[in-house]
Parts: sequence; C-alpha cells; structure tokens
Amino acid sequence: AGQSCPSLGSFTTSGAPSARSAQGVAGTTTADLESFAAQYNKIRYENCLPPVQRFIYDSCMEQRLFWMAESPSPDPLDAWGHIGSVRIDGVPSVGCDGNLAGGSGNTGATVATKWWQSLSHRASLYRPGTSTSGVCIALAVTHGGIDEPSTFTRAAARWVSC
Repeated sequence: AGQSCPSLGSFTTSGAPSARSAQGVAGTTTADLESFAAQYNKIRYENCLPPVQRFIYDSCMEQRLFWMAESPSPDPLDAWGHIGSVRIDGVPSVGCDGNLAGGSGNTGATVATKWWQSLSHRASLYRPGTSTSGVCIALAVTHGGIDEPSTFTRAAARWVSC
C-alpha cells in the first residue's frame, strides 16, 4: 500500500540481421525486435512490473524457427513443438528452445500480448515478482515458410542473463 509502480523506462535492442534461411525463409528484423520490446515493456508497465532494459536477437532460436518453417509438410503445425520434436521428413529438431507463438498476421507486438495472455508463458517469459536486473529478453521471428505466405510468422522468446 502506498507504493508506486515502476516507470515505463527505456530499453535497448541489439538489432537483428534480417537473415534468410537456406531455403529463403525471412528471419528476424530489427523492427520485429523493437515492436516486441515496446509492447513487452508496455504490458509490464500496465501491470506494475519493472521494465526490462535489454532485448537481443537470438540466432539459435531463429535456427529452430527456420527448421520449423522449412518442413516439407503443408501443415504449419508439423514441426511445431519444443526440442525433441521431429518433422514429417524425419529431420530432428535443431537450434534452441523458447516460448513459441505463431500464426497469420503476427508481429513482435502481437506475440508479446499472446504470451502475456497465456498463464504458463507469462510465468516463463514475464516472470512477475522477479527482478529484471541483469536480464535480457531474447527473440527470434521467421516470416513465412517454404509453402506459406510471409504473413505467417513463428516467434520464439526466452528470458536470459546478460
């Protein structure tokens, strides 16, 4: 009682390379990272949580998302899942795991909101009640797949130490 909430504060991002996979799937952009960071901290602010000051691009999670997007199955959920999942062509999972979100029309901002709305993802990625000192939020996004439009995105994020 009588305590005020933390201010919105500012954040920095590492930027992202806008890489492409071997099969041409578009990867994380700086705009993905910036829109995610802004919405993530806005949600924290609206819920009286301290902001996170650093957001970074994660090439290891992007490798995993590329693996998903390059599945030869016409079903976008074929390779969906965490480490240990196997694509329809038998290729085992690669890259690093994180909180996953996907679908048509997603942006960095919309996946930040989706993860807040899911209690298990909120506990993992937002960590209410945990200090944000020395914390970075890592993000990767892919746009499209080998048989999907670029508006179909997959995203992965995780809480890491900086």
